[in-house]
Amino acid sequence: MEQTDEVIRSAADIVSEYFTAPMRTLLEWVEPFAAQVAQLRSTGPLTQAKLDPLVEPYALQTLALDGVPVYGAGFIAAIDLLADAHSHLAWWQGADRRQLVLASQTVNKEDIDYSALEWYRVPMTSGEPHVAGPYVDYLCSDEYTITIAVPAEIDGERIGVAGLDLLVAAVEKELTPRFMALGHQVTLTNGVGRVVVSTDPRVATGDSVRGGRLASLPRIACEGVALDVIVEEI
Repeated sequence: MEQTDEVIRSAADIVSEYFTAPMRTLLEWVEPFAAQVAQLRSTGPLTQAKLDPLVEPYALQTLALDGVPVYGAGFIAAIDLLADAHSHLAWWQGADRRQLVLASQTVNKEDIDYSALEWYRVPMTSGEPHVAGPYVDYLCSDEYTITIAVPAEIDGERIGVAGLDLLVAAVEKELTPRFMALGHQVTLTNGVGRVVVSTDPRVATGDSVRGGRLASLPRIACEGVALDVIVEEI
């Protein structure tokens, strides 16, 4: 049992270290970005054309983060923050790091109300960073995705969230070898028990561990992120 406890701690540390690095990147730029938005808003109505150039350098900086395969990054404006859009996603993604233009992809995507989506709703409500997923991202990648988001504020007013996307397939390639080196089966889940990645071939991304074989094993929280690990002896 002592050895298993040590493996659990090691697995949780791997997860915390992996996900807090990109979260820290967002936290480092969201405050100066919000100050720029405040300055810009003091000069007149805030529009998409004014906001996007402010977001772009921060998004590209996040996409270039070493050690973490960031797929997309940017800023999601609070509902009705802008004078010319009910909602707005200023987002850059992919190997070519191009800006995502939702209106050119699918009808009415540019009019989506983000307030119901977990990666937006939770940080906007709690005022704290949040890790959301895994979920199939029909807005951007159409793949299983994890989104990390942190709220942006101006004098206590939450103006939106800075965020980044990690494709689960890329996260799996990064974390699975580290988990396997521990010599135990390791399953990473979100707060409601949905599997993110696992070294167990019987478990797939998106599966629920509730009511199944893994439900009887302890889920250990990973410090700094809303994720848990389950460790099982092979």
